[in-house]
Amino acid sequence: MNFITVIVITAAAVVALVNFKDWVNRSEAMQAMEQLGQIVLQYRKNHGSVPPESYVNGIKENLQGYVRLGPLQYRAQWLDFDSSQDEILAYTEKKYRSLIGKGFIVLRLDGRVEWMDREHFKTLLAQQQSPYEIEMLEE
Repeated sequence: MNFITVIVITAAAVVALVNFKDWVNRSEAMQAMEQLGQIVLQYRKNHGSVPPESYVNGIKENLQGYVRLGPLQYRAQWLDFDSSQDEILAYTEKKYRSLIGKGFIVLRLDGRVEWMDREHFKTLLAQQQSPYEIEMLEE
């Protein structure tokens, strides 16, 4: 009976630690995206438009928690002055093995950062993408 109890407690502890690790990684990635959002908002305030991708590439490695972000997709070239504040400006896909699962960390044009499940993200992005953007991404 003691052996089974130890096995069950150990298994529960391992599952809890994996979930905690993924939660911490996602939190750090979201904080890095929030920092990027603040920098983008400040740039927009000073220059009247979102920064070019080269500017973002130059600063993103200095963001605290950047390594947790992974590959960042920055959509500034597809946005214009008529784009709504809800438009997706940047995103990164995250694939966690725990209860968090697979999804995307999304930065909106107004600086909001959120976690989206894959289906919701794909639907929203498809509504916002132009046919030319889709064609360019497929190449």
